[in-house]
Amino acid sequence: MMKVYISSLLLFFFGAFAALAQTSDTILPIVQYDKPAEYEIGGIRVTGAQYADASALIAICGFRVGDKIRIPGGQFSKAVQALWNLHLFTDVQILRERSAGDKVFLEIVVKELPRYTRHSYIGVKKNQHDDLNGIIGKFLQKGAIMTDNVKASLVYAMEQHYMDKGYQNVKVVIRQFPDDKTINATRLEFVINKGNRVKIKDIRFSGNTSVKSKTLRKKMKNTVRKRRLFKKSKLVRKDYEEDKLAIEKYYNTVGFRDARIVKDTIWREKKGRLMIDIKIDEGHRYYFRNIIWKGNTIYETKYLDQVLGIKKGDVYNQELLDTRLSFSQDGRDISSLYLDNGYLFFRVDPVEIAVDRDSIDLELRIFEGPQATIDRVVIKGNDRTNEHVVRRELFTRPGDKFSRADIIRSQREIVNLGYFNPESLGINTPVNPDRGTVDIEYTVEERPSDQLELSAGYQPSTAFSRGGVIGTLGVTFNNFSIRNIKNKAAWNPLPQGDGQRLSIRGQTAGDRYQSYNMSFTEPWLGGKKPNSLTVAGFFNRYSNGFEGADNFQRLDIINGTVGFGTRLKFPDDNFIFRADMNVQTLKINRYGGFVDDLGRVINEGIYHNYNLGLTLARNSVNDPIFPRNGSLISMKMQMTPPYSWFKEKSFYDTAGVKDLYRYVEYIKWRIDADWYTTLVGKLVLKTSAKIGILGRWSDKTSLSPFERFELGGDGLSNQSFGLNGRDIISLRGYGTEDIMQKFPGGAGVFNKYTVELRYPLSLNPSSTIFVTAFAQGGNAWARARDFNPFDIKRSVGVGLRVFLPMFGTLGFDWGIGFDKPEFYGEKKLSNFARFNIVLGFEPD
Repeated sequence: MMKVYISSLLLFFFGAFAALAQTSDTILPIVQYDKPAEYEIGGIRVTGAQYADASALIAICGFRVGDKIRIPGGQFSKAVQALWNLHLFTDVQILRERSAGDKVFLEIVVKELPRYTRHSYIGVKKNQHDDLNGIIGKFLQKGAIMTDNVKASLVYAMEQHYMDKGYQNVKVVIRQFPDDKTINATRLEFVINKGNRVKIKDIRFSGNTSVKSKTLRKKMKNTVRKRRLFKKSKLVRKDYEEDKLAIEKYYNTVGFRDARIVKDTIWREKKGRLMIDIKIDEGHRYYFRNIIWKGNTIYETKYLDQVLGIKKGDVYNQELLDTRLSFSQDGRDISSLYLDNGYLFFRVDPVEIAVDRDSIDLELRIFEGPQATIDRVVIKGNDRTNEHVVRRELFTRPGDKFSRADIIRSQREIVNLGYFNPESLGINTPVNPDRGTVDIEYTVEERPSDQLELSAGYQPSTAFSRGGVIGTLGVTFNNFSIRNIKNKAAWNPLPQGDGQRLSIRGQTAGDRYQSYNMSFTEPWLGGKKPNSLTVAGFFNRYSNGFEGADNFQRLDIINGTVGFGTRLKFPDDNFIFRADMNVQTLKINRYGGFVDDLGRVINEGIYHNYNLGLTLARNSVNDPIFPRNGSLISMKMQMTPPYSWFKEKSFYDTAGVKDLYRYVEYIKWRIDADWYTTLVGKLVLKTSAKIGILGRWSDKTSLSPFERFELGGDGLSNQSFGLNGRDIISLRGYGTEDIMQKFPGGAGVFNKYTVELRYPLSLNPSSTIFVTAFAQGGNAWARARDFNPFDIKRSVGVGLRVFLPMFGTLGFDWGIGFDKPEFYGEKKLSNFARFNIVLGFEPD
């Protein structure tokens, strides 16, 4: 064996010598390792580097032209090691390219690791690619080097992604292939085998003698058994750990403050489903005993005990104690008591001074501190809305005592302006303890608030109607500025920023229907107090064909309104009062639909409706688009002059309908109430009740044929500014023809009740989307004496609402009217259900 090795070695040397002899003009000196020689570097070049910078590689090696090096020497091994440490190459060599006297020219030869260019998936659907691409983007960018560490990280992240979705058996394999489209590049193929989703068969508890296992399972919001409806059964480690903490937290609320999960085990049964065993050490149940206040000088101990609401003998509840001491949702806490009175530096520390068997004595140590004064109020982010528009809505002003309640109220008022994104509203309160002052900074984000209504079509001519364009064009500028009309720099596209509202709308359906209206509102008349002024007018015309035809009908309504509103301070500053003076004229030319109590039809003549509307309302909702809490309650009385007081009864016995109703007479009441309550998370409960009554000033007259109520349908006609002189109230699941067939002239009384669950799909200010599920009931009667609040027509259904700043509210409702068969006498689903479209406005 040794002879073969020596022979091969000799053959190699002789071959090498022969090759060198054939190119004698480029023979390099033989390196003698026992006699190293010193050279000057005459030049350095790098070969094989496609992505790496050659100058950087030379610098890393530590070589520079003109340096002295020894060949052989340790500098070469150090340089090679430095390049290897970059983890960029699969091969590194440093060669002596040539020599010229005492100068040597070096060549650094490298072979780079392949670079990632593209990837593909096997085993998953295309709709999952975006999520996986996001994972890859965290570890790998195009042109990056593929290393084993990167591949391992990708495999782990992808498997964890699917395990969080319940695929505990997922396997991810990365295949690597040369990319023939690019030099020294690699493409990746991710082979993903998700397997079946592993569900949780059961969650079992031991050691829980005082709390039922069923109760504990309910506290695990994310980790649930397979049998639970509307919940995906899967194990996500992070959620599972949070659920375990929720169990311990629940124990603390029922007196077991020492309760702990001492052990939990996760294993698989024969079919591969997960079993979870949780062992609990409940400890003892504790009770509050003596609660002692220390340091309170502003409020008496007896009053603090009332606010705290915890008595001797109550089950110990750490969560309740913390809530009652600071930041309770209902404002019933000690911190609110002090903070609303300016004591910003207030602090209360609960200290357990004794634990006697199952009883705990507490000492609540209060540091009241001085009252803080508001120094500066800063508003940021209002790049379109003028600062005074925001500032006038604030309840926090420089020089006032600090009040948390005023900050919360200011926040609500800013949101209710409708100009800013409620999700991004920020409030910061930097404190200056040395001066005893605090600054309040409101950071807002503008959102679109103007609205556009646009639709168009063409109606062909008929025997009774000329053809023409039909459609609607309407614009509403909710943040208008009339004082900047002459300022060209303020036009974007119209002058804005002063919080005024300008609305212009036109609608036509050829010669059959035309509607034109305009309104302007100044919310702060004079700029010093919240006194609003509204000026509005509209013209509506309804016709069935050419004027002059035998069956021609037309109704014209001309209306002008001047309204004044103000914010009240009593009973509280959530109340507003509004007075509207309306001047309306109705011109009727053979248009039916108006019938008085005696059955007399009013289809000819000119009628004047001069009325005063008085409204008292209280608004405490936290968001005008998607309220989560608060209420909106309004009471309105609308009345004409009591003409009948000044006329004899004989006039009403003998006069014709044109004279009887030339000056319309009535008194009308409306009460509307909406309440919003957050049930859990983003789920909101809305409850509402509405009632309307049309009355008379005296018994001499009949009930007015105008200003009556229509119940049913989508309520959209109510937004047409009194097309037919009536209030139209929606009742989902029913059409107006269902309810009003008994009252062809309209009803004198109506009521309506609603219970509605709302859940937002998107609270993005550019498109607020929420779904609804509702139960509703309502009815209408001819006169007040017939009113029965329990005789209602019931319906249930679902709906969708999309609020777009430019278009208002869009959506639909699908309702089933339970009591519709009594109208039709036949029980068919088509007779029960009704589909309604919502456009531009939320129906009444």
